[in-house]
Amino acid sequence: MAAKPIELETDPRFPSGPWTGFFLQPALPGRHLMELHLTFRHGQITGQGRDWVGKFLIRGRYELADGKCHWTKRYLGKHDVFYKGFNEGKGIWGVWEISAEQNLGFTSRGGFHIWPEGMPDPTQPTLSEEADLPLHVDEAEPAEEVLTPLV
Repeated sequence: MAAKPIELETDPRFPSGPWTGFFLQPALPGRHLMELHLTFRHGQITGQGRDWVGKFLIRGRYELADGKCHWTKRYLGKHDVFYKGFNEGKGIWGVWEISAEQNLGFTSRGGFHIWPEGMPDPTQPTLSEEADLPLHVDEAEPAEEVLTPLV
């Protein structure tokens, strides 16, 4: 008997595969890049990834109705980080938090944004170019030539 294929999410907001993005940490300015490989299936998010802190596993949930998502990012041999966000078609953005119990009595939090690899960074401005439509010239009536005398 052949194995039943895994039914991945078909909503285009939640494609399974490689994702990229960043998190912000107030104590360490700048974007901290993340590489992720996520699977979206029947409302569950699973995956793995890495960033400067180390390798991690992802386990959580997502909702198709409103795009809400939440998951735990478990650094291997280290701490957990709780993520909560929204997907409005430009990746998932929101806030992360490390509980006081895991963080020497202090709660840490910051922002994040992740998106499917291949999608342009949705946080950056994009340039677009627009050309004017050509003027319609009626071939039945040739345009008048205006000659300027040479002086």
